[in-house]
Amino acid sequence: MSGTSAALQPPADAVQPVRHPDAPAPGELLGAHYGQCFGCGGEQPHGLHLEARAGEGVSITAEFTVRSAHQGAPGLAHGGVLATALDEALGSLNWLLRTIAVTGRLETDFVRPVPVGTVLHLEAEVTAVAGRKIYCTATGRIGGPEGPVAVRADALFIEVKVDHFIDHGREEEIQAAMSDPDQVRRARAFEVNP
Repeated sequence: MSGTSAALQPPADAVQPVRHPDAPAPGELLGAHYGQCFGCGGEQPHGLHLEARAGEGVSITAEFTVRSAHQGAPGLAHGGVLATALDEALGSLNWLLRTIAVTGRLETDFVRPVPVGTVLHLEAEVTAVAGRKIYCTATGRIGGPEGPVAVRADALFIEVKVDHFIDHGREEEIQAAMSDPDQVRRARAFEVNP
C-alpha cells in the first residue's frame, strides 16, 4: 500500500510470522467467532456474514456479498462497510497465530467503487510480528480473486488477554458468552478483534 504511515512499518527487529501448529488447515472454513459479530456473525441480519478460509502460511481468503443494507451512495457499498470487511479479514488472521488480538490501527485505500450485488474477494496475510504487535495487509477485489483491486488496507493488531473483553464489553453480552455451555463457542467468542 502506498503512503503507509510509519506506525504500520514493522521495526527492524520484527520477525516473520509463524503459523501455529494447531491452526486450521489451508482451505478450512474458519467460521464465525461470535454470532453477534457484525463482520462474521450469522445472527446479525444486516451484517457482512463474511466467510474466511485459512490459506497457506499465515494468510486467509474471504468473501462477502455487498447487499442493499451495506450501501452508502445509491447502489454502492459504504466505505465504512468496506473498511469493516477489511478489518474482519485481517482479524481472522489471528486464528492462524492462535492469538487474541485487537485492531490497533487500520489504514484503508479506496481504489474503485463497489456496487451493491458485488462479491468482494479478500486476501489477507500477516507480514511481521514484533512482541505483541502483529503487522498485516489485505486486498479486496471485485469480479473474482484475480479481479481489479477495489480496496486495500494495512493494519496493526495488538495481542491482548481475554480480560480486555471482560473489562470493556457490555456486562450482559459478556455473561451470556461466558455462560454458554458449549466450551468451543465460549472460547471463540473472545478470540478475535472486537
